[in-house]
Amino acid sequence: MKKIQRLLNRSARDEQGITGLETAIILIAFVVVATIFAFVVLTTGVFSSERAKETTFAGLAKARGSMEIRGGIVATATGATLTVEDIQFAVSTTAGGTSVPMNPLGVSNRTVIAWRDSKVVDNDVTYTVVDIVGDGDTLLEPGELMVITINVPTGITPAPNLLANERFTIEVQTPVGAVLDITRQLPAELTEVMQLH
Repeated sequence: MKKIQRLLNRSARDEQGITGLETAIILIAFVVVATIFAFVVLTTGVFSSERAKETTFAGLAKARGSMEIRGGIVATATGATLTVEDIQFAVSTTAGGTSVPMNPLGVSNRTVIAWRDSKVVDNDVTYTVVDIVGDGDTLLEPGELMVITINVPTGITPAPNLLANERFTIEVQTPVGAVLDITRQLPAELTEVMQLH
């Protein structure tokens, strides 16, 4: 009987040692898995906050590079039948905006103007720029004012035949910044100089 008791005691002691070792291994495994999980969560959080910061700065750069219309859109008409010849409008940078390149002859990094009406679409309209307030270059800087003129017969391909009540859209697309969308309608009766609303 004593032999059986000793065997039982020994086996009980052996099981406690194995159980303690197994528990330690499981505990270490949990710690390692928790550490890896925490590392992944922290890395993902840092990565996503970095991406959010980049997106915010890109949005600010886009907004800061935008232009706005200063004043009205003016159309001039000539000839016996009063055909629209020119459309002009003044632009400046938005408050706190960055400089916008306005060289119509530039090859790259230039502002592009698009024309759309019911019959014509031209994604690269020929235009001229006159510096009203500024330092005389073709870079629209904060505090400067430039007038953009589009000669309808020669600047738009194919030349639109603008009649009374005709609607058109001009899009000023800068290299950086939001698109300036100008949609206007000619009046019911054309005159030599028209303020478009």
